[in-house]
Amino acid sequence: MTEQYVLVLQEIDESQVAVVGGKAAHLGGLSRIEGVRVPVGFCVTTDAFRRVVAQTPSIDERLDRLARVNPEDREAIGTLSAQIRRAIEETAVPDDVVTAVIGALAGLDEGAAYAVRSSATAEDLPTASFAGQQDTYLNVVGRAEILRHISRCWASLFTERAVTYRRRNGIDDRTVHMAVVVQRMVFPQASGILFTADPVTGNRKVATVDAGFGLGEALVSGLVNPDVFKVRDGEVVERTIAAKQRAVEALPDGGTREVAIDARRQEQPALTDAQAVELVALGRRIEAHFGRPQDIEWCLVDGGFQVVQSRPITTLFPVPESGDQENHVYVSVGHGQMMTDPMKPLGHSMWQLTAMVPMHEAAGRLFVDVTPRLASTASRAGLLDVLGRGDPLIRDALETVLDHDDFVPTLPDTSPGGPPAGGAPAAPIENDPAVVTELVERSRTSIAALERDIRTKTGPALFDFLLEAFEEHKRVLSDPLSMQAIMAGMEATWWLNDNLLEWLGEKNAADTLTLSAPGNITSEMGLALLDVADVIRPHPELVAFLQGVEDDGFLDELAKLPGGTGARDAIESYLDLYGMRCVGEIDITRPRWRERPSTLVPVILDNVRNFEPGAAGRRFEQGRRKAEQKEQDVLSRLRALPDGEHKADETKRMIDRVRTFIGYREYPKYGIISRYFVYKQALLREAGRLARAGVLARAEDAFYLTFQELRDAVSSNHVDDRLVQEREEAFRSYHALTPPRVLTSDGEALTGAYRRDDVPDGALVGLPVSAGTVEGRARVILDMAEADLEAGDILVTPFTDPSWSPLFVGIAGLVTEVGGLMTHGAVIAREYGLPAVVGVEQATRRIMDGRRIRVHGTDGYVEILP
Repeated sequence: MTEQYVLVLQEIDESQVAVVGGKAAHLGGLSRIEGVRVPVGFCVTTDAFRRVVAQTPSIDERLDRLARVNPEDREAIGTLSAQIRRAIEETAVPDDVVTAVIGALAGLDEGAAYAVRSSATAEDLPTASFAGQQDTYLNVVGRAEILRHISRCWASLFTERAVTYRRRNGIDDRTVHMAVVVQRMVFPQASGILFTADPVTGNRKVATVDAGFGLGEALVSGLVNPDVFKVRDGEVVERTIAAKQRAVEALPDGGTREVAIDARRQEQPALTDAQAVELVALGRRIEAHFGRPQDIEWCLVDGGFQVVQSRPITTLFPVPESGDQENHVYVSVGHGQMMTDPMKPLGHSMWQLTAMVPMHEAAGRLFVDVTPRLASTASRAGLLDVLGRGDPLIRDALETVLDHDDFVPTLPDTSPGGPPAGGAPAAPIENDPAVVTELVERSRTSIAALERDIRTKTGPALFDFLLEAFEEHKRVLSDPLSMQAIMAGMEATWWLNDNLLEWLGEKNAADTLTLSAPGNITSEMGLALLDVADVIRPHPELVAFLQGVEDDGFLDELAKLPGGTGARDAIESYLDLYGMRCVGEIDITRPRWRERPSTLVPVILDNVRNFEPGAAGRRFEQGRRKAEQKEQDVLSRLRALPDGEHKADETKRMIDRVRTFIGYREYPKYGIISRYFVYKQALLREAGRLARAGVLARAEDAFYLTFQELRDAVSSNHVDDRLVQEREEAFRSYHALTPPRVLTSDGEALTGAYRRDDVPDGALVGLPVSAGTVEGRARVILDMAEADLEAGDILVTPFTDPSWSPLFVGIAGLVTEVGGLMTHGAVIAREYGLPAVVGVEQATRRIMDGRRIRVHGTDGYVEILP
């Protein structure tokens, strides 16, 4: 194929990113939109870049060295990238490339001024904008200068910031190529940036215009504060006019300079309201063309607008598809399930198929549409109360939405009242432990039947069987007796906290009263790993062996060492009970402990180092005794009050109730995850067959298909390879997006705020979920497998689902970014008596690993100590 070194912008469209890069592809697309003016120009293609790189001395060896550098080694990256840039700039532009550029200039006006702009193939993408990572040169005059700046643009592919950005986005340096846009320079009266969605709130119906005098460089470089116009429905709804003291203007002989703005003009708006509205209307046409919100660079020239760039806004959280034009309010499922990471398609589709309420997916996260319950005055108060008790930030975010005039219509009281589905009002239930025993037995019997019946199912018959199994799954979850038991424990907790605060002035009294409550499968899981450590501790060879474990085949090797058979059997027994668990376990695609037992090794070693033999039994007994003592103390103080006997009797009944049922709160999740592992093993067997038949490249590619798509693949023996690749790339990009607690159909993302004035200055505010105050070393841990804890450490992490509970036995306190009063981490923190504060926004960024902190678990804040 003949190499083409230059293309005129009007010849280019969005399909040619590989040839012209992201910026030029978008400019070509813009030039085809009716009514959109784009400065004329051409693109020097990636073919020219490859020619130059092929002639650059030592480039391959330097790229190899760059690929091997640790991404955190900024100095090495800086040195190597500077060497590569210098080598590219010093390489002569091939004659045929020079000829093509000169020919393109002759077709325009060789003596005019031009902007020379980089356009990389990994740039202006829907998932990574690369904004400002490569170079742009303005007001370049003359053939020689244009060619020199083209070389500089090629070299800017290897600026330190661009290399680092690619590493963070998982992009290989060798897979990215550079084109260069050469455009006729425009000399605007004003310029700036238009966001067709509000970049702060995410609201898709509000556009934001930033404007300043002169060239846009003044705004982009931060030289001046812009005027800001917010436009909605063809009207300026908010404006801020800044004092614009400086501007950037073009020099007659090339280049640019900063100039001072006349004092009389500084506070004049750069645009009129009418111009801002006109610009937004232009932006809406561009947005419609590209099919997503855009970040648009514009210039006002002789009273008309010209567009010099448009790229997708990559920071917006996507809006779930509703299929209608009505207003919707969505609440995050992940914040309630303590797993805010994105889920792969098989994961979120399986959760949707087995959930009790309809769910909507966006960026790999799941949301529940609560609009009907918010709209009904009969159900609104109950919804806000239940969600607010769990997570006050969700309540605050919902109340913020309700404050928006008419966004949520008020409907007649025909909607079902009470708390959201999954939290039905609890009917009276006896304080009888036999109720819990019966429920656990029902669950075990159902799971045993699933394990037995699924063994014979393969191919399409397996998927038919699973759809029936999902109905049984939901039947067990919605068992009225199970619902009553869960709500009995939760409501008794709330009753104790509310009434003992009122009667005795005691905050969060239930935290101590629930210590070592019986039958909590999650807290038992953490203590059971202490028993595993007891088997290993007496054998130094086993400890030394485990310290060197790097893969998951270690159990067979372990058995060959003295004491190893007992150690292996102890770990195997633990995995038989808890091997279906893992971090992020609501996503069926996550590797389970049974599949990756090495995940547990660091925790076992911490337990060996930090505890004495028999610690599990002692910990449980200590908690039980503290709860008993607290009960006696509370009851005796109540009896001294007016009407004290009645208050004490009622409180005693509630203490018995909470200790009977609060442990069961954890069991339904254990049952769900047990079922999930059975489903997963069966689906992986089918995926393995597809991989062996060459339908999938590897069995794990099935995780990028929904349940229905995998079913179709098994029936047809066909999978679209591009679909799997696109899903994998999209999944990677979703990690950069933080899911909001509440999301509206307008795209407004709300995280909520704590409305409190009882917190010391500088403290990090959160939700108190487990009483007490503790001071210690913060250990910021993002991956449980990399935990290295010592006694007295305070765990700081984004979220903790039940799989984190083995770490809880060895820490002194807990801080998380996500969580509520009844989420698993909070329940287990109370079980173990750990002071805990959850819902601390950006805790893992604001608290440095190793810093001393003080956790106020009773009052709900964290102090970072000097």
